[in-house]
Amino acid sequence: MSHATASRPQQFISPLPVHGARDVRVCAHAMDVSDRVFVIEALRGLGVTFRHFFGNLGQLLIGRNIETVCYPEQKRPYTERFRAQHRLLKRDDGSPRCVACFMCATACPAYAIHIEAEEREGSTEKAPAVFEIDELRCVDCGLCVEACPCDAIRMDTGIHPAPSLTREATLLDKATLLSYSGLDDGTLPKTARTAERRKVER
Repeated sequence: MSHATASRPQQFISPLPVHGARDVRVCAHAMDVSDRVFVIEALRGLGVTFRHFFGNLGQLLIGRNIETVCYPEQKRPYTERFRAQHRLLKRDDGSPRCVACFMCATACPAYAIHIEAEEREGSTEKAPAVFEIDELRCVDCGLCVEACPCDAIRMDTGIHPAPSLTREATLLDKATLLSYSGLDDGTLPKTARTAERRKVER
């Protein structure tokens, strides 16, 4: 065993299950003496605090105003490229566009999407019997939107995922995802929206 391998902290897998999640293991690393004292991390955090404090104080001394936003009463406008909370688009009959091809779940690097397929009535296509997104796992990369061949999932709602006290509240089911509205009614394909945005930026 090399010295680098011997000094590496051992991984600890918690035996306690996480309620409301699938295939989640709570992991922690064994702390050495410097980690347990917390002096280094405390000084590092104080350094960030004092850097912002003296930076803002300097702005006031030279007569510049500090830009502040009274959130949540006052919010900054988001751009069209802002990756907000997901939504599922509907067909004319109200059913989801999703055909349960699992492309979004396959492309998701965080394994945040869970789909269970079923037969679509009156069609040879499939439909999602279960479509869930775990917002705590989601890293907002947008790969699910790019991977979907049916343009069934988008991240254009302009909604921040709301904070919650339980993990169950962060699991968005199919009905919740279908209830959200976005920047358009879904008739304009995402490729056309990208082309229009590039024209505006030019």
